[in-house]
Amino acid sequence: MQCCRWLPFFGLAFFLIFTAFNTCSLILQVVIDSIQKDDPSFTGSGYVSLAVVYAVFATTNWVAPSCLTILGPKLTMVAGALTYTLFIASFLWPHTWLLYLVSVVVGLGAALIWTGQGNYLTLMSDDVTITRNSGIFWSMLQCSMVFGNIFVFVKFRGQEVISADTRFVVFISLTAVSVAGTLVLLLLPKPGSQSGRSDATSSPAKELMKSFKLFVTKDMLLLSVTFFYTGLELSFFSGVYSACLSFTQRFPDPKMLVGLSGISIGVGEILAGATFGIFGSKTIKFGRDPIVLLGFLIHMVCFYLIFLNLPKDSPLGDTYGPSKFSDGQPIVWIALLCSFLLGFGDACFNTQVYSLLGSVYSDNSGPAFAVFKFVQSFSAACCFFYSTSISLHWHLGILVVFCVVGTLTFCVVEWNAYRKAVVKSAGPEGHDDEGEVDQRPS
Repeated sequence: MQCCRWLPFFGLAFFLIFTAFNTCSLILQVVIDSIQKDDPSFTGSGYVSLAVVYAVFATTNWVAPSCLTILGPKLTMVAGALTYTLFIASFLWPHTWLLYLVSVVVGLGAALIWTGQGNYLTLMSDDVTITRNSGIFWSMLQCSMVFGNIFVFVKFRGQEVISADTRFVVFISLTAVSVAGTLVLLLLPKPGSQSGRSDATSSPAKELMKSFKLFVTKDMLLLSVTFFYTGLELSFFSGVYSACLSFTQRFPDPKMLVGLSGISIGVGEILAGATFGIFGSKTIKFGRDPIVLLGFLIHMVCFYLIFLNLPKDSPLGDTYGPSKFSDGQPIVWIALLCSFLLGFGDACFNTQVYSLLGSVYSDNSGPAFAVFKFVQSFSAACCFFYSTSISLHWHLGILVVFCVVGTLTFCVVEWNAYRKAVVKSAGPEGHDDEGEVDQRPS
């Protein structure tokens, strides 16, 4: 089946916007550290800024479905995209108060763009194409990690402190890319013209109540543990891990390694997203849980390698602490392998979450994606807040616990959804023994 015409433009828009924002997020703590060395009056923190972003994101996710009923998914995404441009442009004029103000603004915008994105993707897909479209979209989105960080790699190479001129070139370029992505969003067709699927919406107040009621259902509470884990690992690879590499002074060129790490994360995201997109119609026959289990195994290996390779105080500032290897020297290729594994595992979880929500909650996708983004962004905010004070080992311990529990809860919901689908397809004259319906190994 050929891809719909809208999908390349949809992916391109998010690719451009998040080439700008993801690159900004990855280098934020490194850049702010350099700003403070040039201007001691600047007291902002990259960790706190991102914590504010995700805290506001979590809070405003509850009202995002209401905005969706007023603006529709397309204009909701455009409104959100404009706030990303504002956030990036603020680094052309670095001030502490402005950093935290635009952090609040982009938190609101994030709720709008991601709730609109989930709703738009659902309306423009059907039960057959949702897995494929989710994988292709995810792959295109994560190309942003590669191209943005190639630019950062070139600009930051050999610099112990990122100069003001370099910062200006980087952020004016990222601002222009974000503007271009917003313009591409305006070219998207309105949902409904490509698909027969509908997602009927009511008044904003009723949409808010639907979100609250959906949140407290059994399956959504179980999925919330998975959502919470995706937020923790998102904040870890998008902000904490790059800072760990930059602050580990035993590496030959730690600032250059930030760009290479971002590229490696992106390659992992793209490879996984493209694989699940191209073969989505085949992998869905085996269910979503094998892919999530693959992501679980990959992340467990990754966390162990990070534990061995990086000093425990690396998230908190410059350190010459030793690794766990016999000579105490951290290994560059292991650091980059871990970046790749972080990206690949992240895609395993997120593509299947998108697929599950778009399929199981196809008639209620706005509130469903709002709940997903609420829990994910809340956990990301928690991670960035505690990142200012805890060591790497604590980070890894928290990730391991939620990875285990989140994988189990996802599998439970997936198996329940599979059984319901089989029973429904069997009709009223289907199996009378429910235990005989589900033949898939679990």
